[in-house]
Amino acid sequence: SLQLLNTLVGKSGNFLGAGGKDFFYAPINNRKPQIANRKPQTFQGLVLTRTLVCFPIVHTKADLGGLGEAVARSTMMKVGQRGLYHKTKAIEQVWIRIERAVRGLNLNFSKTRLYQDGLPVCGREAEIVEQMAQAGSRNHQLLQALMAKGAILMGTESWELLKQEYQMAKTSLASAAPAGRPEVSEAQARGDALLEQRDRFIAQRINETLQPGETGLLFLGMLHSVDKHLSPD
Repeated sequence: SLQLLNTLVGKSGNFLGAGGKDFFYAPINNRKPQIANRKPQTFQGLVLTRTLVCFPIVHTKADLGGLGEAVARSTMMKVGQRGLYHKTKAIEQVWIRIERAVRGLNLNFSKTRLYQDGLPVCGREAEIVEQMAQAGSRNHQLLQALMAKGAILMGTESWELLKQEYQMAKTSLASAAPAGRPEVSEAQARGDALLEQRDRFIAQRINETLQPGETGLLFLGMLHSVDKHLSPD
């Protein structure tokens, strides 16, 4: 239920995100998991619905690949080693709650589709998930466990948009410009626009692939807002 999923999000606090501006700490108290029940459809007298369960996630260092070390250094400069330690532990607790909530869902795995932040539509989705899981990503280890039960992994994002996001993140991490500078504001605006494009692509992907009678699990960074782009049907 929505009440169950809301327990995943703390009442306050900042956590590490990923993707452009999401690569840095972002408040989570204004983002809550959602269950979107689509308009029922009928087939041979049966009422079919498609349901999307969205888990707002926080990315661990293992999720960030080659940017992981740079992000950790940047974060430690802002909050100190002790602050980084506590935030890392807090993120681990978030993933424990996400895993527990997923286990609590009554899923028909053969009719469950998995949509993942940062996973491109490329034909190598399972290979990417395996590599990330081996690197220690709890997110991708969870995907693997669900796939082993029969859930269907879906490429979720545009590869071209993800490449743009990666380059913007590298530039941002390498820049020492203080907040408020014109170049920082311009980069922020570009990041916001790119995030909007990614959200539109993700929503379109779900709209086109999630079928009546199926459930989709969407694991998505907390700065995303795909709900406004989901089809009303």
